[in-house]
Amino acid sequence: MVAGDTDAITQLLWILVDNAAKFTKPDGSIELGLQQHGATALITVADDGAGIPPEDLERIFERFYQADPARSNAGAGLGLSIARWIVDQHHGTIAARNNNGPGTTFTVSLRLA
Repeated sequence: MVAGDTDAITQLLWILVDNAAKFTKPDGSIELGLQQHGATALITVADDGAGIPPEDLERIFERFYQADPARSNAGAGLGLSIARWIVDQHHGTIAARNNNGPGTTFTVSLRLA
């Protein structure tokens, strides 16, 4: 069990899965993971899309920031900033990294109840 607001954590997962779906090729895949690491839950959402330019990895959590406006899919650039806010409210962490192959993995760490 994670200590937190069920609705907010559900919204966090929707944001991350929706983001992965937007940037994964049509025949691509999205992988969700959950594991316990000590007193924390580690949630991962990985895709096999194009990845994020390395210089943008830290900025993608800023409000209204879009790494590649040409691929914005008419989004407002708020989803990942809301995800970070939710994680911050739960005293957790969120990070993004490019995979060794194609794609990106988002990792969220939240305290267990």
